[in-house]
Amino acid sequence: MISKETLLKLQNGSDVRGIAVEGVAGEDVNLLPEAVNRIAAGFITFLEDRLGKKADQLQIAVGHDSRISADKLKDALFQTLTAMGVTVYDCGLASTPAMFMSIVFPQTNMDGSIMITASHLPYNRNGLKFFTEKGGLEKAEITDVLTRAGSEPVRSGDLAKVQPLDIISLYTAHLRGLICKALDTAGSQPLSGMHIIVDAGNGSGGFFASQVLAPLGADTTGSQFLEPDGHFPNHIPNPENAEAMASIRQAVLDNKADLGLIFDTDVDRMSAVLSDGETVSRNALIAMMAAILAPDYPGSTIVTDSVTSDELTTFLQDHLHLVHHRYMRGYKNVIDECIRLNQKGIVSPLAIETSGHGALSENYYLDDGAYLAVKLIIAAARARAQGSSLGSLIKELGEPAESKEYRLKISGEKAGDYGKQVLETVEKRAAAAGIGIASPSYEGVRLLFPNGWALLRMSLHDPNMPLNVESRDVGGCRMIANQIRPLLAGFDRLDLRVLDD
Repeated sequence: MISKETLLKLQNGSDVRGIAVEGVAGEDVNLLPEAVNRIAAGFITFLEDRLGKKADQLQIAVGHDSRISADKLKDALFQTLTAMGVTVYDCGLASTPAMFMSIVFPQTNMDGSIMITASHLPYNRNGLKFFTEKGGLEKAEITDVLTRAGSEPVRSGDLAKVQPLDIISLYTAHLRGLICKALDTAGSQPLSGMHIIVDAGNGSGGFFASQVLAPLGADTTGSQFLEPDGHFPNHIPNPENAEAMASIRQAVLDNKADLGLIFDTDVDRMSAVLSDGETVSRNALIAMMAAILAPDYPGSTIVTDSVTSDELTTFLQDHLHLVHHRYMRGYKNVIDECIRLNQKGIVSPLAIETSGHGALSENYYLDDGAYLAVKLIIAAARARAQGSSLGSLIKELGEPAESKEYRLKISGEKAGDYGKQVLETVEKRAAAAGIGIASPSYEGVRLLFPNGWALLRMSLHDPNMPLNVESRDVGGCRMIANQIRPLLAGFDRLDLRVLDD
């Protein structure tokens, strides 16, 4: 029987993740069917307490992305859920946002949902995302579920009781409706004449081309890697990956498309490419979404993660007249901060990370790559009708001359405690050296230099300290890194060799 301690080690922030299949040297399987079976029971007892319902009164939807371990893990979930008397729906290949919407849609009205995914991680990994009517579970709630799972027995149910549910058809009808309503063309083909291609990276996002764009009249010729394949043979399904972005960019140029869209494996993230090959990712994606939202939310606050550029701040505040709230890394962190601000009466329509996770207050604070894509498409169609272009929305956005991330590995035990000591010392040494320190800094220490900035923080999940550096001058990142090195003197558990790169 798997121990409670082993189950707790499967927590990865607000998700469960682990190694689900053999195939990578040195990586032993730890996300076993037994673990998934017991974690499912932990989620059900969590829901019983949360909703005041018994297990046999609950309706749960389960979906998965294209990973090769999906069926094995899904069966383990179904064994537990049916054994506990839960009414279970199999959504098959789905997206993470669609699984949350199974709770929202009146046609389905689920009590909870589970998505089997590990986002863009290698093919041997997999994981679980859990949703209630309040959205994805928080970190503390995942700990609660795993703690409960530690005392649950393995269960064997009746898979014949599982019912099919085509959630993607409901979800795509919802997305099509949003486009038609925004463009005031219900019942027609509002995207006729537009050439939009999709790169799904062999994940689960191929539906966007066939079930959203094509029915609305868009030409999707040149779309690529739409077929689900959990080995991800063409490129990593990750909008942050340089090879992936180069691939969709080339596809846009080769096919003379108006717009290219790229999704991660489970479609909760996206980036885009404009007709001239300009990529809309990281700071540019944040700027684009903010520019789209600004007319409806004047003077509002945009919540981003901590590694966005000063040039983005200038664009948001000086050009769009919005407030830029640089917060913490972690998509749940920025979403929760956006919710908190709105609850305080501070209008905040968007929480978005440079990774491509973007959540809108108008869309249940759900980080949904397909919804972001819908907003871009609506803006592109409106710009086209006015003889303009989508790119014109961010023509005033500047970029740093250089940006670089160094990851300083921490050896030994209790990396978090050691990292905290590093940060405290760096802040003191920087102050003594006359280096500017940003305040407030919601994580780590942000140092200010005449030609740029640096942010040293603890990694959310790994025993290392990312050091993000940006400079307005070519060669400036090296100069800033050289000034930071003395601030780290004496910390022999910190690997500083990466600063030589």
